[in-house]
Amino acid sequence: QAQLVESGGGLVQSGGSLRLSCAASDNIWRFNDMGWYRQAPGKERALVASITSRGYSNYEDSVKGRFTISMDKAKGTVYLQMNSLKPDDTAVYYCNAHGPAVEAVYWGRGTLVTVSS
Repeated sequence: QAQLVESGGGLVQSGGSLRLSCAASDNIWRFNDMGWYRQAPGKERALVASITSRGYSNYEDSVKGRFTISMDKAKGTVYLQMNSLKPDDTAVYYCNAHGPAVEAVYWGRGTLVTVSS
């Protein structure tokens, strides 16, 4: 059972930057893809960005041009660089991984990002 541990959340002013990290206990080469989701108060959890094992990335429209997802396979870590943060980005951010089996889905416990105006 793979474990994902997020870090890097915190309080930042609007316009600031944060980098989230997700360390996997298992070899991330095993996963088909990994990603970051977020859940704001009163809202459903939603995909922010994802990256496949081959390095193809995908972003939710509101973060395009501001957030960058990357993967360091040697370190077993996925990152989310967040720039030009806005108060609407305030949420708990969760790391997610799929695979290798279709039904295999893993979640971290989340890290809180708060953006003040």
